[in-house]
Amino acid sequence: MTTSNATASDTVTFTFAGVRRGFVRGQALGFAAFVYGIAFGLLALEVGLSAIEAVLTSGVVYSGSAQLAAMNIMAEASPWTSANIWIITTSILIINARYFLYGATLRPWLGKTGPIQAYASLFVLADGNWVLSMSAYNEGERDAGFVFGSGFAMFLAWLTGTLAGSLVGALITNPALLGLDFLLVAFCGAFAVNMFKGRQDIAIVIVAAITAFITSKLVDGGWAIITAGLAGAAVAYVRYSWGSRKT
Repeated sequence: MTTSNATASDTVTFTFAGVRRGFVRGQALGFAAFVYGIAFGLLALEVGLSAIEAVLTSGVVYSGSAQLAAMNIMAEASPWTSANIWIITTSILIINARYFLYGATLRPWLGKTGPIQAYASLFVLADGNWVLSMSAYNEGERDAGFVFGSGFAMFLAWLTGTLAGSLVGALITNPALLGLDFLLVAFCGAFAVNMFKGRQDIAIVIVAAITAFITSKLVDGGWAIITAGLAGAAVAYVRYSWGSRKT
């Protein structure tokens, strides 16, 4: 689909050629998604999800950090209650709130395509291919199929990795023998290290950790994850506001 604009350079298209370019450039990101998918598949199996349930979770939620939080809550939920569903849902919504901003930044591009192309591209949108797509746009790419192609490369790898992790994990009769029972903690640590950017994040980590500790002592279930996330986000917002006023 093509929409004319003021200049030819701003004309937006959605073609198979653009999808192919995005898919090819997204292969490097796809490899990382595949590896993370394997780890999630093992985690999902550890908390009791079948291979099909794990793949469906990856397909519907499609967020490593949000799915990790959900698995953590499921691992701690004892006994399981309907409240845990609301905790998981709230956690996923909070963690994935950044996609509202991602979608807004892509509006000048996807807003000029049809609803099917736009929503399909947003459905497979991830952090990595958002960065890749914005970079391509700044370089002059105007085929919105690039967004879908790069996102689909990661989405397909994520699902494949999840399935592989679940199937391989099912063949392991004694996960503790290989240290796989520690995988959830290790995965959380890896995410934390990857997201830590420097000394400016120390206050956020401290506040979130203290909040999580206090909440875990007062309330059962996964509320510690939600309160820690909100507390950390509040500190980040205050820090950003102060920094903006100084500049």
